[in-house]
Amino acid sequence: MKQLFHHSLSAHAIGLTTLLLVALTTIFGSCSDDDNATQLNFYSSVRLTASDFMASQPDRYSEFVDILQRANYFSLLETYGTYTVFAPTNDAVNDYLHQHGYASVNDIPAAECDTLARTHIVSKGAYFTSDISDGALPEMNMCDRYITISSDSDVNNNNALLLYVNKKARIIQKDDSVTNGVVQTINSVLTASNLFLPDLIEADSTTQIFAQALRLTGMADSLGKYIDESYSVGEDSVTDGVRVFYGGYWQYCHFPEHRYFKYTAFVEPDKVFHEAGINNLDDLKAYAKSVYDATYPEDAGLYDNDWTNRKNPLNRFISYHLINRLGNYSDWCSSGEIKTQCCITSVADPEDFYETMCPGTIMRFCSPSAGLFINRKGLQNKATIRGVKVLSPSESGVTDQSALNGVYHYIDRPLVYSTEVRDNVLNCRIRVDGTTMSPDFMNAGARGHFGEDYLTGFKNDFIQDWKLSPETFIGVHSNELHWHSYEGNAVCITGIYDVTMKLPPVPSGTYEIRLGYTVGVERGVVQVYLNNEPCGIPIDLREYGPSNNIGWVADTDDPDENNANDKAMHNRGYMKGMDSYRSVNGNPFRGNVENLRRILTTVYLDNKQTYYLRFRQVLDDPNCYLSFDYIELCPKSVYDSPSGEDTH
Repeated sequence: MKQLFHHSLSAHAIGLTTLLLVALTTIFGSCSDDDNATQLNFYSSVRLTASDFMASQPDRYSEFVDILQRANYFSLLETYGTYTVFAPTNDAVNDYLHQHGYASVNDIPAAECDTLARTHIVSKGAYFTSDISDGALPEMNMCDRYITISSDSDVNNNNALLLYVNKKARIIQKDDSVTNGVVQTINSVLTASNLFLPDLIEADSTTQIFAQALRLTGMADSLGKYIDESYSVGEDSVTDGVRVFYGGYWQYCHFPEHRYFKYTAFVEPDKVFHEAGINNLDDLKAYAKSVYDATYPEDAGLYDNDWTNRKNPLNRFISYHLINRLGNYSDWCSSGEIKTQCCITSVADPEDFYETMCPGTIMRFCSPSAGLFINRKGLQNKATIRGVKVLSPSESGVTDQSALNGVYHYIDRPLVYSTEVRDNVLNCRIRVDGTTMSPDFMNAGARGHFGEDYLTGFKNDFIQDWKLSPETFIGVHSNELHWHSYEGNAVCITGIYDVTMKLPPVPSGTYEIRLGYTVGVERGVVQVYLNNEPCGIPIDLREYGPSNNIGWVADTDDPDENNANDKAMHNRGYMKGMDSYRSVNGNPFRGNVENLRRILTTVYLDNKQTYYLRFRQVLDDPNCYLSFDYIELCPKSVYDSPSGEDTH
């Protein structure tokens, strides 16, 4: 199965090779060896492996080849697979040797050579510059760190596009296709910071006010974990995978080699604070008090000088900037091909919701064409509440913002959980994708992994915010354009399962809690509980929309008739899928009989309490499964609105 998976990727890479070869060989007859020249489109023979390609040009790559050979990775790049190699030139390696006081590659310690080699290799996927957007590559390098791509324009050369790797190394020769992937030539050796996230923020001269507040509140100490030493998994489960019966056939599921704790911070540079009249830490304390005394009037004045208390205004301000998972710029909402081909952006912006480290709070992320925003309300470029923009890597300058245990992003306005955010921005249908409901799904790179029929497995005792019975198997399915699941992915639950998951907090109020799912004959029957109270009768996941119990009727050209059908279906406890998402070349989910929403319960949710959903398989069949897609938490102001809830 592993070979079949790699073969699929290789075919994709070779397909790109064929298309690019025709175009690029027409334009470029030769390539420049000048590292200072504008980056080139260069095409090599597909008869060479990555190792062959570099070895055939010793005047350009011999020093990096020596590093690969010393670290025993040169032979890896001769093998069948799909790799992206960021290959520094001899000049780049010599600069590195000079900076670190080494006379030659042979003087580099063996462990450092190993780290250098793995830093420059992405072993799962061939990423051509046509595939690269502003942000991190979907797959980590062999050091389990993400590679970030940013861009700029060369004002001295007709504004030609310049691509940078990890903010520092420029791609000077691009898209050299080889039989087992692609080689991207860079003009600087890649290194990665070993600082933890608070230390990296503190080392940034442009974020000193935030760094001081992070230390004073003690929230820096909450970002101090990195790797779970109690986690272990067999090497065969990582490399070859474990056979799992899922979706009606046997699949191979690969497990993460390590379990990481990682974090994301959204940070105002000092300049942004200054523009808001915040010039020092005392000003920030006063600003935080003005916001959070209004949001939490019951706590006003009680904790003002108790900086580490979670109800202190400054503590709330800082902790609302923090999320307990790694999220690169393109990770927060649908992106890439999923966004461009499956999200129907004419009716709704791609969006997701995430719990923050400020107790009882969430953020609303959306990604219109103008970029990535937090707590924005609107459609496309027509925002009723503009929110806070997250700067892309290309907008963020040259500072490396990737730490050993996380990443931070610059934002362009002060970020707060204000009364406006609580009562207006979050007064909406909160649709929570299943792959966002545990930090472990994101820290392992399972959410956003793009590849057909690829499962990332998780051990039962190592999924934060989830509790599983011993008979339960959990795997996260990769993003797939053809899948009839929201955002092209799902959490795959199989076995005689009994699984409980924590719901994200929402502003206090009455909500409909809904399960979004896809019907399938092999999916069984499930009893759902909220905090161990049954939510009605069991749900038959095999029952299709047109059945008498569900009442699904195809839309007509008459809006009034469609509304009447929707109300009748709602009275039965069901809803159609959304019309803002489709599988590639398919109908919006609203038009698919197999895409349904089941109303689990209507209940008052108290922001000060924690709520859990439990799913228990009723049938005594270990092959039945739940493709857990998404949850909706819809406030009464939306589902009972006089104008009616939209279909998006």
